[in-house]
Amino acid sequence: MAGDYYEALGVSRDATTEQIQQAYRKLARKHHPDVNKDPGAEDRFKEISEAYHVLSDPDTRKRYDRFGADFRRIPEDFDERVAAGAGPAGSRVRFGPDFGGFGDQGGINVEDLFGDLFGRRGGFGPIPGADQEAELELTLEEAYRGGRRHITLDHRSYNVNIPAGVLEGQRIRLAGEGGQPRGEAPPGDLYLVVHIGPHPRFRLDGRDVSTDLPVSPWEAALGATVAVATPTGEAKVKVPAGSSTGRRLRLRGQGMPNPRGSAGDLYAEIKVVLPPKTTARQRELYEQLAAETAFDPRSPK
Repeated sequence: MAGDYYEALGVSRDATTEQIQQAYRKLARKHHPDVNKDPGAEDRFKEISEAYHVLSDPDTRKRYDRFGADFRRIPEDFDERVAAGAGPAGSRVRFGPDFGGFGDQGGINVEDLFGDLFGRRGGFGPIPGADQEAELELTLEEAYRGGRRHITLDHRSYNVNIPAGVLEGQRIRLAGEGGQPRGEAPPGDLYLVVHIGPHPRFRLDGRDVSTDLPVSPWEAALGATVAVATPTGEAKVKVPAGSSTGRRLRLRGQGMPNPRGSAGDLYAEIKVVLPPKTTARQRELYEQLAAETAFDPRSPK
């Protein structure tokens, strides 16, 4: 990617990890090709994604701050290898007062140092590819049921197997799909970090799912069996007589699946809803109920 990663995200060089994440999410939603049909949106999305992958990881960010755009070409043990010396027997290098020249007057021969450190042919030795991260945004339904998903990152396409019940922040590993190595070294891995987008009906708390359950005043007072929405369709739930707004009804095992244990639960939270309009007869019945009931919802219990 050309340009500066910090400029790509519109953050300062001393931005916190949280500020970097907030900037990325804002820009990613704005420029995602599924949302933004501008011809340059996809390239912009890839640019900010690459910037986020680098700056969201403290170690990678530190190397980028130090070496700039060439940080991937510098061995991770650069300092240790320099300090250990360039001699064939691993003897330590003496950094004299003239270090920085191109001779050996200061106790170091620069050509020998970098020749042995990176290979006598003028290039770096084998360098493993760096691990990389990208955000994988899913709907709650996609996270619930799992399945295959085709994605495109940095002009490369991947078929991703999403496990059923994947959670917010969970990482899906694509082995060998990260940074490319130099020489005979293994490539890095690509980790897709799951982000589950907000849902208009459901709320997630770990593996538990909550949803509002609208009921009429007479259903709440008399009790009823009603339909409640779940991520996989409708289920039936019994509303006990005398239920008030805020009461939570538990549907065991109807939350997010768990491939390694018990599934979460679904909680239907009762919301007593009045009719938007009342007829004269309905109002008369309400008045009759009020006259015959001593209940005061504001009195101390």
